[in-house]
Amino acid sequence: MPKVLISDAMDDVSRKILISHKIEVDVITDLKTDKLKEIIQHYDGLIVRSATKVTEEIIKNAKKLKIIGRAGAGVDNIDVKFAKSKNIIVMNTPGGNSNATAEHTLALLFSLIRLIPAANSSTHKGLWEKKKFKGNEIKGKTIGIIGFGYVGQRFAEMCFSLGLNVNIYSNYFKSIKEQYTNYNYLNLNDIITNCDIISFHCKPNIDNSSIINLNHMKNMKNNCLIINTSRGNLVNENDLKVALEQGIIAGAAIDVFSSEPAKNNILFNVPNIILTPHIAASTSESQTTVAEMIANQFSEFFNSGKIINSI
Repeated sequence: MPKVLISDAMDDVSRKILISHKIEVDVITDLKTDKLKEIIQHYDGLIVRSATKVTEEIIKNAKKLKIIGRAGAGVDNIDVKFAKSKNIIVMNTPGGNSNATAEHTLALLFSLIRLIPAANSSTHKGLWEKKKFKGNEIKGKTIGIIGFGYVGQRFAEMCFSLGLNVNIYSNYFKSIKEQYTNYNYLNLNDIITNCDIISFHCKPNIDNSSIINLNHMKNMKNNCLIINTSRGNLVNENDLKVALEQGIIAGAAIDVFSSEPAKNNILFNVPNIILTPHIAASTSESQTTVAEMIANQFSEFFNSGKIINSI
């Protein structure tokens, strides 16, 4: 009987599905690196969310490991290259949290454009600064969406339905533009210079360098809003701080950071920025979905050899 370790907290549906398919399961969370190194040798499969770091050091000790599963989309916490060199399959659950992430992005957009966090704070203080918080409407605004995977597609759908002019930048636009005819497809420079709002839904560069820096921000509209719920460091944090402090752009909302957990970040206490602690994908519904997906994928693998959503 194959044996699987679930090392991060997730919906118990994953454990129940695995057991129902005659797979032995241990759920041991909050493992220190040394403890995970010690016990990983006993498992055929490992399921993680984002807390467990599956490093080369861990994989070297995984003598029986055949498969690593990420209950979610990003695999930044897994050394995929080294795992593959050891013939270990790495899979994720793309699309499982796309609606949750898109909704959070939309919530950040509304919060920015209607000045909701500042208005909330002011009202709690009894100031009643009604004239100070005159926001804007999103209808008729032009948004640039950088990246057009599951989240980008869902977010674009939401934006279009709310009356925004939707512009897409994607490396794969030739294969999608005939399918999605409601949007404009622009190059990155045109997105930067023409959009009122720019939202990131893409993978990082291979070298993890920033896609957007201060020079790019200087070419944006001075009323531009930046939203990043994708990957930390897509927008250079130091440059974003400068751009906001100098009024080069109007505002930003950031859910992901270059280093996490972000307990001391240069963006803290910067004006006109909303920060959330990497929670865009964190809803009860999405966490149930990804737990079900990864458990079913593991069950298929161990019972039939079928590989689903491999990286």
